[in-house]
Amino acid sequence: MAGQPEAAEWHGRFFEDFSVGQVLRHRLGRTILEADNAWFTLLTLNTNQAHFNAEYAQRSPYGRILVNSGFTIALVLGLSVSDISENAMANLGMDAIRLPRPVFVGDTLYAESLVTGVRESRSRPYAGIVSVHTRGLNQDGAVCITFDRSAMVYKRDAPQVRDIFPQATEPLQPPA
Repeated sequence: MAGQPEAAEWHGRFFEDFSVGQVLRHRLGRTILEADNAWFTLLTLNTNQAHFNAEYAQRSPYGRILVNSGFTIALVLGLSVSDISENAMANLGMDAIRLPRPVFVGDTLYAESLVTGVRESRSRPYAGIVSVHTRGLNQDGAVCITFDRSAMVYKRDAPQVRDIFPQATEPLQPPA
């Protein structure tokens, strides 16, 4: 709108934006579709039929197809990227992965993280190391997964993150 200030563009958090004890509730939730589970299971060559054979899964204690735990990890990690590692140069490690509840097709997962460590990098002056404890919750608020993760995150003035968007050869104008 004319006369309105531009909304600040989100560029993710940089190293300076983290502090120990900070809780980050990641903004997106994601409903798991049958295709997500089937494709991930096939892509990773996971041959456990509990993930893709409805008849087999029906005989299990859960009585239905179980979402591949690798997908659960990948999804919850992905939900946290915009807040934790959008400006990371590398993930350094994941530890203490726990899966206290099963996840099923149709569940919607959310993620939140607690910052557990923040320190300057000794080898890279343009970055620091951020450690978090992340958990994934289903639509009922039940914890389905927890893990600890460390990432090397760029500082705001790091040369690697400056001027990424290309300079347009023509100005942006409304269509004629």
